Amino acid sequence: MNLLYISSSPVKSWLKAVHRFLPDADLFVWGQDDIKAGDVDYILVWNPPHGLLNTFPNAKAIFNLGAGVDALLEDQNLPRHIPIVRLVDPQLSAGMTEHVMYWVLHFQRHMHLYGRQKAQGKWLQHTPTNTQKRAVGILGLGELGQNAAHALMMMGFEDIAGWSRTRKELPGIESFAGDDELDDFLARTEILVCLLPNTTATQGLLNAKTLAVLPKGAFVINAGRGDLIQDDDLIEALTSGAIEAAALDVFRVEPLPQDHVFWTMDNVFITPHVASLTYPSSATKLIADGIDAIENGELPDHVVDLDKGY
Repeated sequence: MNLLYISSSPVKSWLKAVHRFLPDADLFVWGQDDIKAGDVDYILVWNPPHGLLNTFPNAKAIFNLGAGVDALLEDQNLPRHIPIVRLVDPQLSAGMTEHVMYWVLHFQRHMHLYGRQKAQGKWLQHTPTNTQKRAVGILGLGELGQNAAHALMMMGFEDIAGWSRTRKELPGIESFAGDDELDDFLARTEILVCLLPNTTATQGLLNAKTLAVLPKGAFVINAGRGDLIQDDDLIEALTSGAIEAAALDVFRVEPLPQDHVFWTMDNVFITPHVASLTYPSSATKLIADGIDAIENGELPDHVVDLDKGY
């Protein structure tokens, strides 16, 4: 069995994991190793050049090495006759939950203010809102969103809601669904966590109109995709005080250009797309399970619906 690795990330850890979980497979690195296109059985990929994936005629599946598949779906020549499998890894989910928890607590405990006060040599205490009454809203209630919501509940947050395209039945979490309920969801949300994928339906979802629905002084945490937010509209809301602060891990252009105004704003906190990283040791085990399903004539879990975009 021949696997082809297409990614700019180092392959060393993947080689070790493939040897462990797929001992009968050979892993080839695109651009480094010699292999005929017709000999490729499975493709492991992250951000490949457009048109490349359609050049392997006998590939049985494409395994994306991350949760987001928007980079793949931008390829107009993406193969549609084989499964494209997104990574749903407990390790990825755990990392995202940690990221969400950190920033929710950061804003809940006024750490954004204390950091500013330290630079000023200023001693001033701020009483946090009662955790039980703090309204947290999660935009996107998929695997990542649900896990983050449950973790926040365990921390004592009781006023948690989520918004998704279809309604979810989750104990203790108020569910909003569809375009008609988006404003109601935003209006009750004091800390907004964005975990939606990038699709044609979600691009620019947070803009001047929708941001204005949030309560004055709300916080925004975006660890989904940069295209969810209209940058200029968020900047205006942050400048006016309508939004008190934002923690951004993803951006429309990455790396974030050095001349972008976000760098100069003391109420914007930037991390370089590190909210949730892929660990080859856990991801390869899931890929091995998917390959085993295909080899046995079954469909693997988490196949991307190309029409929905996730």
